[in-house]
Amino acid sequence: MTMLHFIQRPFRSAACFTPTAMAVALLLAGCTVGPDYHRPEVSTPTAYHELPGWTQAAPDAAGPKGDWWTSFHDPLLDKLEPLVSVSNQTVQQDYYTYQEAVAEVLEARSGLFPTIGATGSGTRSRSANVLGSGASVRNEGVLEGDVSWAPDLWGQVRRTVEERKAGAQSSEATLANATLSEQVALATAVINLRISDANLDLLEKTVKAYQEFLRVVGDQDHAGTVPPSDVITARTQLESAQSNLIALGVSRAKYAHAIAVLVGRNPEDLDIERSTALPGLPDVPVNVPSTLLQRRPDISAAERQMAEQNAAIGVAVSAYYPVVSLSGLAGFTQSPLSGLLNVGNYVWSLGASASETIFDGGERSAEVAAAKAAYNAAVASYRSTVLGAFQNVEDDLASLRILEQQSRVLDRAVSDAVRGSEIAFNEYQAGTVDYTTVATTLTTQLGLQETALSVQQERLVAAATLFGDLGGGWSDDQLHDPQVVKAGPPAAVDAVPTQSATQ
Repeated sequence: MTMLHFIQRPFRSAACFTPTAMAVALLLAGCTVGPDYHRPEVSTPTAYHELPGWTQAAPDAAGPKGDWWTSFHDPLLDKLEPLVSVSNQTVQQDYYTYQEAVAEVLEARSGLFPTIGATGSGTRSRSANVLGSGASVRNEGVLEGDVSWAPDLWGQVRRTVEERKAGAQSSEATLANATLSEQVALATAVINLRISDANLDLLEKTVKAYQEFLRVVGDQDHAGTVPPSDVITARTQLESAQSNLIALGVSRAKYAHAIAVLVGRNPEDLDIERSTALPGLPDVPVNVPSTLLQRRPDISAAERQMAEQNAAIGVAVSAYYPVVSLSGLAGFTQSPLSGLLNVGNYVWSLGASASETIFDGGERSAEVAAAKAAYNAAVASYRSTVLGAFQNVEDDLASLRILEQQSRVLDRAVSDAVRGSEIAFNEYQAGTVDYTTVATTLTTQLGLQETALSVQQERLVAAATLFGDLGGGWSDDQLHDPQVVKAGPPAAVDAVPTQSATQ
């Protein structure tokens, strides 16, 4: 096992400021209290237990990156998967959550700068002469500008920016994870639809075969060479297959509706024609386990949540220190209004204030303790996500390995069952066996063929899931700096043309 070592530094102390240091702090916006962020220790296996027999990905692997679904060589997947990132409503929701988080970063960052305001006012008033000899009218005016600034001496604003920046990056990783999850869900739905079509094709061929068997048995019954029970058995077998064929329509319709919703369309807007071609089983290149820490967006989201909670500790610690504010005002005031901007009417003021809480009944210490607990919870969530990622990949690799073995055995069993059914029917026509033998072999053959399709379905779904569990083609170096990101909104759902999918 290789170990990635990280440490958490103790709080920086801000209690040792000298007057000179305080002056420097005022100029440079002070220090930053609270712990600096470092990823916690997490153990990473050197290789997957199930890796032998699988292709290990190279840094310059030629396999699919972001468009991982192209390795299935299915035209419907190639056509619909790109729509997920622009039309899927779950992805849209997470996108705007991310945009909200980016705006909150900029909101927090504004606290580093002074606030500048301007005020202008004018009044016109009439007052009676105290001697009763008439009234006077006065015009007064004020034009002032003010500046206020609270220097970030202890880093509260910077820790808040750091907290929200990590939160925005977590939201961006969550967006990537939602996109990947919905892409895997779409691939799974398409695979299930293709298997339904294959089952429909199998049952239609079975029904035709059973109809032919019933015709032969009926002819023999008319000739009086077989008992009437053979006709009943053959007819029952046909009707059972017909019933199963009809029932498949329900599951196929549900898969088609699910596909439409996953690409942001109404179910009636997407008509998917039947196809007998199954997606190809891809050769999935598997990276070493440590790459999951960079390639899985859910792991990156959990890691950024740790950074967010770590910064929240610094925000809580900063409440122990005084709040210092500086203010200034300059402007003109004049009554009467004329000559307002004369230098003789110029006024100004400068001010400073500081406040410190002496006693709060343990509120601040409780907030710091709560922030530390939230950080520790985020660490546990991160480690749990990492362990879950390793488990997911191992499960997928084991499923693919074992299902491949089962598929090889089933292929031989199906071949034997088809041959056994042909022999049994020939023997029935020769009069050496009754129709019960034929019915039994036909039922066995159909059951094995359906099981073989089910195993192929599981293999394809496991491959799609493995792509998702390996992170698709995503990497955490794609995370933006929320202070400079200029991403525009995704294309609207209405921009996706309404058309049928023919393959």
